[in-house]
Amino acid sequence: MTKKINVWSSPRNVSTAFMYAFAQREDTTVIDEPLYAHFLSKTTTEAIHPMTAEILATMENDGQKVVDDIIFGEYDTEIALFKQMTHHLIEIDVDFVLKTENVLLIRDPKRIIASYTKVIDNPTIADIGIKMQYDLFQKLKKANKVAAVIDAKALLLNPPKVLATLCHNLNIPYDSNMLQWEAGPIAADGIWAKDWYSNVHQSTGFIPYAEKEVHLEGPFAALAKECQSFYDYLLDYAIK
Repeated sequence: MTKKINVWSSPRNVSTAFMYAFAQREDTTVIDEPLYAHFLSKTTTEAIHPMTAEILATMENDGQKVVDDIIFGEYDTEIALFKQMTHHLIEIDVDFVLKTENVLLIRDPKRIIASYTKVIDNPTIADIGIKMQYDLFQKLKKANKVAAVIDAKALLLNPPKVLATLCHNLNIPYDSNMLQWEAGPIAADGIWAKDWYSNVHQSTGFIPYAEKEVHLEGPFAALAKECQSFYDYLLDYAIK
């Protein structure tokens, strides 16, 4: 029976590199943001998402059908990993997460916002997703369905240690092939890859962490402050 793993990420995180790492495993099928079209069909955000029309035309728009496939879909591999954006969980019964393994992938909100505003105008706390990650964590923690919380900085500082701990928590063997991949796209990429994945396509592994100063002003600074307490809470549970 295939082990189903949902990885719940904030945007502008290392989620694509994380997906690429698992794609190197022969025992794993990776699925890129299966709820994206559902989210686009339901969202009221003013943020403009590139290729919205194409995504809606080529992906399943019905979130319940996507969820059914996550829960009941059959795969030829022992593991199926679903790269998910937490903010995609709108107008949908989230209880399906209790039937899968779950990993939360978090990042300092100041760095999310600094990166996100380069591609999307005027993001809100709903777009950033950290409050939703906090809410989801509470639900999962109560049901003992959190396999791990991973902070992007810790992952990039020591990929072997963090991934080995994660695999232990998931009760799957650690595979050192997860640390490197060939440059370029992979078959599992969503059709939006050309707009979002250029850095990962140029990489051959996790890019080493480099501390960069982030200066946010006005509403962006206020948004970061609004998000910070949720991030700090989740960081206490993250793999060190």
